[in-house]
Amino acid sequence: MKITKELKTGVIAVLIIGLSIWGYNYLKGINFFDGPQKIFYAVYDNVQDLSTASVVTINGVEVGKVQAINFNKDPKKRGQLIVAFSVETDFEFSKKSLVKIYSASLMGGKSLAIVPSYEGPMAVSGDYLVGEIESDIFSSVTEKLNPLQAKVENVIVSVDSLLFGLNDVFDKESRRDIKSSITKLNSALTNLEHITKSVEELVQENEAKLSETLSNTVALTDNLHKLSETLNDANIGLTVKTLETTLNSLNTLLADASAGKGSMGKLLKDDAAYDNLVNASKSLESLLTEVKLHPKRFVHFSLFGKKDKGYQDEKKEDN
Repeated sequence: MKITKELKTGVIAVLIIGLSIWGYNYLKGINFFDGPQKIFYAVYDNVQDLSTASVVTINGVEVGKVQAINFNKDPKKRGQLIVAFSVETDFEFSKKSLVKIYSASLMGGKSLAIVPSYEGPMAVSGDYLVGEIESDIFSSVTEKLNPLQAKVENVIVSVDSLLFGLNDVFDKESRRDIKSSITKLNSALTNLEHITKSVEELVQENEAKLSETLSNTVALTDNLHKLSETLNDANIGLTVKTLETTLNSLNTLLADASAGKGSMGKLLKDDAAYDNLVNASKSLESLLTEVKLHPKRFVHFSLFGKKDKGYQDEKKEDN
């Protein structure tokens, strides 16, 4: 049987159309040669540059492709994105499993990773799973830098305000005063340096005297220590106590005398006794004067046994 050119052309055209359809669907993640597929859905607010035909993995193993990304038509959930993806394996997981969008490499590109859970009923084709976005390195750095950036901006604003205030405070007159203060401070430091040098020279010149003074101080300290030990050995406490007792007795005696008790008290307080004492003193003084002037009136003796004539008035004898 002879094949005509028209038949060959038709067969080739059909093959080309079939390959084109297969290639287009393969690029979309649909492979007609694969087995039966299960389609699942996940909802996200942002898909982070996820695209159709992105890889779907479970524990790092590729199990499917992203089939489509469409906006949610529900008016109450406007802006949300519904991601449809296929799973080309019989591996089962529950409806509580998570579907994370993650970075497949540092060069970019996003993929889906199913974090399987085995609690509750198993997921079937058409179910909605919980969608999640895993932060990549750059996102994590950006998230951590955002608060730092805000703080830096606040610091810059504060520094700017501080500098503005300093410009207001440090006018020409203030700057002149500051320069003058710095000049005076330099002068004071110079004077302090001269004083320090003078003190150092003085110390060097009197080093021997200082050493002798320190030695004398040490010796004085030792002597004071020995004196303290000597006083302790001498039982100073008992002596002070005896002195205190004596002073108390003297105070009692003086108090009694001040109150008129005892002989001394009566002498101090009784005017009659005082007058008698004064009179007796005067009489004794007169007697002593008389004895001194006329001793013969009071003393009579004879060396040869002559009879005592008794007292005779010296005036009569003179006559």
